[in-house]
Amino acid sequence: MPRPKSRRWSLAEPHGTTAGPSAFVWSVAIPALFVLLWSTGFIGARLGLPDAGPMTFLALRFGIVAAVLALVALVTGAAWPRDALEALRYATIGLFVHGIYLGGVFASISLGVEAGASALIVSIQPLLVATTGSVLLNEATGRRQWLGLVLGVAGVALVVGDKLAKGIGTPFGVLLSVAALIGMTIGTILQKRHGQGMDLRSGSAIQFAAATLFCLLLALAFEDIHVDWTPRFIFALGWLVLVLSFGAISLLYLLIRRGEATRVSSLFFLVPSSTAAIAWFLFDERMTGLSLVGMIVTMIAVALVNLPPRGAHPPRSSAQGNVRCP
Repeated sequence: MPRPKSRRWSLAEPHGTTAGPSAFVWSVAIPALFVLLWSTGFIGARLGLPDAGPMTFLALRFGIVAAVLALVALVTGAAWPRDALEALRYATIGLFVHGIYLGGVFASISLGVEAGASALIVSIQPLLVATTGSVLLNEATGRRQWLGLVLGVAGVALVVGDKLAKGIGTPFGVLLSVAALIGMTIGTILQKRHGQGMDLRSGSAIQFAAATLFCLLLALAFEDIHVDWTPRFIFALGWLVLVLSFGAISLLYLLIRRGEATRVSSLFFLVPSSTAAIAWFLFDERMTGLSLVGMIVTMIAVALVNLPPRGAHPPRSSAQGNVRCP
């Protein structure tokens, strides 16, 4: 008796349209949860970096995630890439989305750049995605979206303005945050263009394995590969593995699948404000009136970016077939 065909856990667009409660979940609840979880990544970095070098920290985190995902993919019979080129594409996406992005952020924070300042730099990613996505992905970007992007840059600048006035670390640390920004931008475009049919189990395992190798090589070259296994570090590592690497990254890919890259990336504008709020709660980092104004401006900007241009229609994907899952 032939084995029944199964569907791949992929990033392909779902059939049909979403309405009612499900529309609220995907347009409000899931994005809000993603912003909250993503913001804790900066907090986790601050907690764990005193006990390990940034590349050592990330190599541990990525290695654990890659091993777990590979095991899950094997046990559940996930579909693996059809050829070496497809596997290389997934690995390249992982290099940018995980290795370069988080490597830049963690290294930047370890060099004294405050978490809020690093969050500010990487949050301007939607401007770069809009510029390149309109050309590479044929996504419509109207005047209202551009206005939202500009307001978003202004809003997040206000949120962390006080911290910038106090100094944001070394110039090289700032450059590392810029590198993280570029890495995430390229990774988002590549994921949207080449990763739509990727099985989330096997594809993510390949992506994290590539990021593990990248960070491990950097750790061997520039760090002493030492870890102080304090309760603080264990908690930070566990949180970043379970909540960030499994939870937030999966939500990001699902949001990219269901929406245009520019509008999904606009969610990153809320991360500095959310990070500042969490840092205030956990570390008593005070937010001034200027920061509150920035949060309001940023929320307005996100609303503008997420409203579709006039006459625009939701994109339809043709990557529906040829998917398998147990």
